[in-house]
Amino acid sequence: MRFALCCSGSKGNSFVLQDDECTLVIDCGSTRRHLELSYQKLNIKLDDVDACLITHHHVDHISQIKMFKNTEVYSASPLDDCFLFHLVKPFETFQVKHLTITPLPLSHDAENTVGYVIENGLEKLVYITDTGYLNESYYEKLTGADYIILESNHDIKMLMESKRPHFVKQRIFSDSGHLCNENCAEILEKIVTENTKQIFLAHISEEANTRQRALEVNTEALMKKKNCLNTDLILIAAGQFELVQGGEGNEKISRSSNCCSLGLE
Repeated sequence: MRFALCCSGSKGNSFVLQDDECTLVIDCGSTRRHLELSYQKLNIKLDDVDACLITHHHVDHISQIKMFKNTEVYSASPLDDCFLFHLVKPFETFQVKHLTITPLPLSHDAENTVGYVIENGLEKLVYITDTGYLNESYYEKLTGADYIILESNHDIKMLMESKRPHFVKQRIFSDSGHLCNENCAEILEKIVTENTKQIFLAHISEEANTRQRALEVNTEALMKKKNCLNTDLILIAAGQFELVQGGEGNEKISRSSNCCSLGLE
């Protein structure tokens, strides 16, 4: 598998996965120009996309759905402007070419929000953002994934000290809001194994978090199981409009202040 976060956060979200002859897009938020430029950098044309998977109906995830009007679209809720639409149900797997995809129901203030587990028979990728909590019954399905994209949205102290209205803070902090750094870290500590090669911290708030803080909290949690980590494990904190690539062929991602290696010998 090869993949890229094209954008991730409250201003837009889109993810691309390529595997052999199959290309998937998860969500299509942001501006049309940003998505087109991102896909161009990845050498992907819209005609190359085999399917677009939607996590939920907030505008930062579907604002450019019309770009995919001629593409097979999969969502847990009906969508307008989609001629080739497929309604998916939580836990019911479906196929896009050789890829097996399982939608997992999440807890967010948008109807029928889901995350996705994608498998090709050799590798497994987990994509989960926009959820206030994660049901522990999912852990078995998520454990040992090769690649994990997981929300690490906010720092609780920064959120509460921000200038956002109180009801917005309560929404974000609630069980139907977003995972904080500590929530993300607790989940990773349970599901990461020696098989896990790359972890991408996603949907990081620009007002109530920093990429460095998200890295610090999650690194500290994972180092508790240092002896159980892949020696090449890399943790990346994704930016809102940064194109970040991962997967096969991207094991040697350049180290920076927003990327660190955890698989220490």
